[in-house]
Amino acid sequence: MSTPVKTTTSVAIENIIRDVRERGDQAVAEWSERLDATKSPKPERAVAYGDIPTAAVLDAAQSVRTWHEAQRPHDIMIEVSPGVTLERRWTPLRSVGVYVPKGLVSSLIMGCVPAQVAGVERIVVCTPPEGSAAVAAAAALLGIDEVWAVGGAQAIAAMAYGTESIAPVDKIVGPGGAAVNTAKLLVSRDVAIDLPAGPSEIVVVADDGVDEELIRQEIAAQMEHGPDSRGFVVRVGDDLEAALAEVEGYCAEHVALLGERAESLAGRIRNAGAVFVGRYSPVPAGDYATGGNHVLPTGGWAKSTGGLGLETFMKTVTVQRVTKEGLERLAPTIEALAQLEGMPAHQATARRD
Repeated sequence: MSTPVKTTTSVAIENIIRDVRERGDQAVAEWSERLDATKSPKPERAVAYGDIPTAAVLDAAQSVRTWHEAQRPHDIMIEVSPGVTLERRWTPLRSVGVYVPKGLVSSLIMGCVPAQVAGVERIVVCTPPEGSAAVAAAAALLGIDEVWAVGGAQAIAAMAYGTESIAPVDKIVGPGGAAVNTAKLLVSRDVAIDLPAGPSEIVVVADDGVDEELIRQEIAAQMEHGPDSRGFVVRVGDDLEAALAEVEGYCAEHVALLGERAESLAGRIRNAGAVFVGRYSPVPAGDYATGGNHVLPTGGWAKSTGGLGLETFMKTVTVQRVTKEGLERLAPTIEALAQLEGMPAHQATARRD
């Protein structure tokens, strides 16, 4: 089959996921042939070849590493009451799947480097066959050796449920188009995901008199991500509060602030994935080089969640220690609440010799 057949409806994506879950490698291969015109009878590792800008990849990775290392959360342990000690301990996930859209080496960096910093033992990369050579070459520079030339919903399903070739992971991260994001949401019933990072969005907030070319550049840069990208311009006139309310209403992935009054809003914006302040802070600087993560919430998700950070690749474990004297102090509370809720077995645990 020489011409890829595209399908992005929710029902179609659900069918792909079910098929991969049931038939493993064979289903991945068949869907990859249909959608990406591949010929292999099973998933194939991506093969690194061609020239990539090694220094730029390593420089970007180092910036991401520096920023994410600074985010490491602290374990805590306190005595809540006499004889009752609680500990909250952060631990890295064992395995993570990183989806990398076609040829986007920068997204590879944004997904893999924080996972490495967190201490994730196994990092699996899936990326569409077209452009996979550059992604594999960059992965090799980063010390990532499990890179599959598999894209789309079949890649998400393979990482979520596993196949004969691709072992399942504990969490899936990374941006993607409509099919990938629909697939991530569908498999999230069974495996954790970061967020549905979909089509790119930008709001440019500009004072009167700001260079219109700067506005055009910011919009044009995000439109390069695809025809479903969205760009908006908010003009800051006399009513700064109205401008802020408009920005907050968009809940955009990126917000660029241009001009003194616009820039004064930087510390007040809640609903945004990332905020870029001033003429020398173009959004592509964050896409590639500052070290800030460019996997950010879209589609209104910025109202309730942020982008990838070190905590994305970690989880907490709570350890509780209670002495005999501590339990004696807790017993009346345990008994009263257990009795209220009709839980006699719970109540019975409150008194121990």
